[in-house]
Amino acid sequence: MLVAILYQAEKPPLKNGVQKPMKPGGYVDSGADIAFELMQNNVKVVTPVNDPDITTDSDWVFPDTKDGILKAIEKGANVFWLNTILYNGHPIEKFIGGTFKFVGQQPKMVDTYDDKWETNTFLSENGLPIPKAFLITTADSSIPKEITFPLVMKPLRGRGSQGVFKIQNKAAYNEKITSILEGEHFGNAVYIEPFLKGQEITITVMPQGTYLIKGKKVEKKSPWCLPPVKRYNHENGIAPYNGNVAVMDNSKVLTKQELSSKSIKKAILACNATADLLSIKAPIRIDCRADEVGKYYLFDVNLKPNMTGPSRGHRKNQDSLSLLAARAIGWNYFDLLNNILMQSWNK
Repeated sequence: MLVAILYQAEKPPLKNGVQKPMKPGGYVDSGADIAFELMQNNVKVVTPVNDPDITTDSDWVFPDTKDGILKAIEKGANVFWLNTILYNGHPIEKFIGGTFKFVGQQPKMVDTYDDKWETNTFLSENGLPIPKAFLITTADSSIPKEITFPLVMKPLRGRGSQGVFKIQNKAAYNEKITSILEGEHFGNAVYIEPFLKGQEITITVMPQGTYLIKGKKVEKKSPWCLPPVKRYNHENGIAPYNGNVAVMDNSKVLTKQELSSKSIKKAILACNATADLLSIKAPIRIDCRADEVGKYYLFDVNLKPNMTGPSRGHRKNQDSLSLLAARAIGWNYFDLLNNILMQSWNK
C-alpha cells in the first residue's frame, strides 16, 4: 500500500448557479498533517518531492488534477486519500473502478448532497429532525411570511461557518441578502432557517466496516458515531471558523452525564440514520443544535470533515472536532487516521 494525499487545486464548477467557496490553500495544511502522521507511523506515503520539509505543506500532497494524480501514480501510489472537494466530473472519477483504492466519499454522492437545501429536504422527507428552511434566490429574495427573527442565513454549498450569518431583523436581512446574492462567493441562492437558541453539538459518523478499538478488531455493520462534541464561545450565535479560532479553544466532548440524556441519544440515532441514507464511505460530521425546549435538529451535514491534527511540531493545537471525539474512545491522531484508512474502497 502506497498512499497519496490529494488536495483541492481549484474551485469546483458552478452547480445550478451555486458556487462552493474554496478554502485558501485547498486543504494542503490538513493533507500535510495526515501524510506526516501516517509516515511517522510506518504507513508508506508518496510525496511530490523526495525529501519533504516538515513546515512546507505542499511538499506532502498532490493536487487533485489529472496531472497531479498521474504524478502520484508514477511515484507508485495505489491508494488516494481524497482530502479535497469532490463533484461530478472530478478528475479522480477516471481512476475509480480499477486497481486503485480511495479514502473519501464517492464524487457523485458529494455532488448531490453537498447542496444543503437538497440534503435537508431529503432528510426531512425521511423523517429526520431538520429545521424548517426556505430557499432564497436572485429571482425572489423577499422574506418569507412564515419566518421570524432572528434567523440564520447560509450558502447552499458552504464550507464550515463561512458565509453563515445570524440575522436579527428585516433591515439586516435586506442588507445581507443583497451583498451575498450580488457577490461572487456563493452564487445565486442561499437558504434561511430559524435561529435555534439551545446548545450546539457536532457528531462525527464513521462508515460501516472493520475497526481497531482498544487493540481489538471490531466489526461495525452500520454507520456509528463518535462521542458528540459541544461547541461554545460562539460569535454572534455562530461557531467561528476554525481557521480563526482553534476548535480546541471552543469545543469539548460531552460528559458521561450529558451523553446519557434522551435528547443526545436521539440526536446520535438521527445522525446514524442520516449516514445510512447517504451510504457514506468515509467519516462525515453533522452539526446539531437544540431549540428552546432541548430538542436537537440536524442543521449541517459536512461530507468532508476537517482532519487536521498535531502531527508536526508547529501545529500542536490543530486537533479537529473529529479528533477531539476520537480521543474520547482512546484513539490518538494516528489511530483515527489508520481506522479511516482501513475503510478504503475501490468501487
